[in-house]
Amino acid sequence: MHIGVSIFPTDQTIQPLDLGPAVEDLGFESLWFPEHSHIPASRVTPWGGVKGASPLPEAYWRTHDQFVAFGAVAAVTSTLKLGTGITLVAQRDPIWLAKQVASLDTISQGRVLFGIGYGWNKEEMAQHGTAYLERRAILRENILAMKELWTQQEASFEGEHVAIEPSWAWPKPIQQPHPPIILGGAAGPKTIAHIVEFCDGWMPIGGRHDLLGKIQTVREAAQEAGRDPDSIEFGVFGAPKDPAELERLADAGVNRAVFGLPPADPAVVLEKLKDRAKLIGVVAG
Repeated sequence: MHIGVSIFPTDQTIQPLDLGPAVEDLGFESLWFPEHSHIPASRVTPWGGVKGASPLPEAYWRTHDQFVAFGAVAAVTSTLKLGTGITLVAQRDPIWLAKQVASLDTISQGRVLFGIGYGWNKEEMAQHGTAYLERRAILRENILAMKELWTQQEASFEGEHVAIEPSWAWPKPIQQPHPPIILGGAAGPKTIAHIVEFCDGWMPIGGRHDLLGKIQTVREAAQEAGRDPDSIEFGVFGAPKDPAELERLADAGVNRAVFGLPPADPAVVLEKLKDRAKLIGVVAG
């Protein structure tokens, strides 16, 4: 099982240039950054879209840009994998996003893990011109268009939400055919269909979504669609810190466990990082 960590990289916590080498030196496989472009102060949508949720933490509107932050990390590390956890694809222009992902993969020599998600903040999406109920369809077309840009010498795409005339777009990713695409969120019927159609993995938040109960469902859906179930990896954000629980996840087919770090002072983050590092190797990789 691969072990990684995630954190909201903000202007108030340890900076990517310092965090990246520390994570790599301690032996973690991957570092994951989430993203939010901004948080409208109206705060209409509750945290995670869950009614009665706690107030939204300030880190959500203080995050660095994912790709700028990972560019810094790539410059000071050599083996650490760089995971977007997650990129809000429906809020982004797919042409620019394809170039950002490919550029980071090139600069890092093939270390990108492209975590994606639908998003939950309705007012944030609205500011980007994204209709909440269309976010799944937009994400799907954005990803399909990005795959064309990554893999074709002269790429084009025609959909309901995305249209790209025959175009040249470089760089192409170092990883072939492209960096692994890993979808987050609850695995309902639509999400499972998307995992099978255009993703390389599924990685929900532990404790929030039914992971173990859905792994076999995803594998069966892949089989029915004519896809090799073993071509889909499974991971979990917010992984449990109990070795026995990690063993149980590994036995169920989970390939990657990612522990959360607090967006706190550098000393606090580094202390938590060293504590999480004790779990590396608990489950055979």
